[in-house]
Amino acid sequence: MKNIFLTFFLCGLFQTVSAQEFIPKIKNNTVLNYVCKLHGQTRTLSLTAKIAGDTLKLDLDTRGVKSTIVTMPEALKNGNALSYNQGEYAPVLKLKSNETFFMISKSAYQDLLKNSQFVYNNTTYVLSKSEDKVVIDGKTVEAFHVSAQIDQTEMWIVKNPEFPLICKVTKNPLGINWTLVKVDN
Repeated sequence: MKNIFLTFFLCGLFQTVSAQEFIPKIKNNTVLNYVCKLHGQTRTLSLTAKIAGDTLKLDLDTRGVKSTIVTMPEALKNGNALSYNQGEYAPVLKLKSNETFFMISKSAYQDLLKNSQFVYNNTTYVLSKSEDKVVIDGKTVEAFHVSAQIDQTEMWIVKNPEFPLICKVTKNPLGINWTLVKVDN
């Protein structure tokens, strides 16, 4: 009888642990691996995080194009625009003081928590009631699912107030969609 009880207990514990969602963390040398759909083309893209003080540098590598995208401290804190630069314009690209790259700002994240919406690139994104999930390496990511009010764009934003990473974009009218497929810490 004890063995049966122990077996059920261990199965239940395994099910609980394996069903838990996770939050990808960004720290120095974290590599974020994405699959991007760009105007009908599919390509892989990796971003390697370099954190220096309040500045985030992402070393971008895709199809032989390598560059460093620099997100300024004021953008990480209060940015309101997403840069769609693909790294081909300069070996080091310093974004504008209101632009972030593959993430939203901390203030936009707080607006999402407080008001169930935020504004980015002059577009209001509203928290979706959809149960769609993002899965990375077999683990479900804890993420907010938002939808744009003026078009069909959908985004999934990791529940991480320090680095609210966009882990998936679909139906973007710009033809630029991406999905995070692996995180190497």
